[in-house]
Amino acid sequence: MSTIIEHYFAETQARIAEASSPERQKVVEQVAELCAAAIADDRLVHTFGTGHGSFAPLEMFPRTGTCVGFHPIVETSLGNFSNIFGDFGLSQYRYLHTNEGFGRAILDSHHLVTGDLLILFSHSGINNVIVDMALAAREQGLVVVGVTSVPHSSNAPARHSSGKRLFEVSDFVIDTGVPINDASLYIDGFPHPVGPTSTVVASAIAHAIVVGTIEKLLERGETPYVMVNPNTADVALADAQNAKNLEETWRLFKLR
Repeated sequence: MSTIIEHYFAETQARIAEASSPERQKVVEQVAELCAAAIADDRLVHTFGTGHGSFAPLEMFPRTGTCVGFHPIVETSLGNFSNIFGDFGLSQYRYLHTNEGFGRAILDSHHLVTGDLLILFSHSGINNVIVDMALAAREQGLVVVGVTSVPHSSNAPARHSSGKRLFEVSDFVIDTGVPINDASLYIDGFPHPVGPTSTVVASAIAHAIVVGTIEKLLERGETPYVMVNPNTADVALADAQNAKNLEETWRLFKLR
């Protein structure tokens, strides 16, 4: 067996264990309570990230086991650069996510209202789009949650003109604990670290927030609208439930 493969799985397990420490679980629980309160009040929990940081927000709805009320904000130019070159290429992404003012423009395209929440995912927490969005949302009175690596961010200089990083402009900070540079494994004779873990940890945190929110909605006497897997023998039941979920999603958007 390859030693580096074994080490990567061990590193991932260690990062998940650190992210699920009692102290950090307490923050996740506080955030889940706020999400449940917002959803019970017909508000939305917006989620956003750029680049690979966009994967965890997209996990939060609409996929199996997630609930209506979470609203991933998808900015294609910042999350889809699989072409590498050409349309939606890496060069455009690298320019846009560091361009101050673009984050505010994104939020302007979404009707945020008082009582909504915004959960932002960023490993480094230093790029301008993320900080823009955090500042703009707080100016509108929204609670902002930052899911970020404090070890990395606290060792990286701020790029935003405010001089702030995500963990410094969030009402609640969920620290992934992922080390600086994200990749943290070294192969003998090779100078660069390999094996990033930020996506795995952020996705686990995202789902922890969602399942915690569902539990707290039930504790409030609410009936969460949860997406059901249609790729089973019970496809008719799943399709019927998911149709109700989409109708509820439309209802929430019509209220805005």
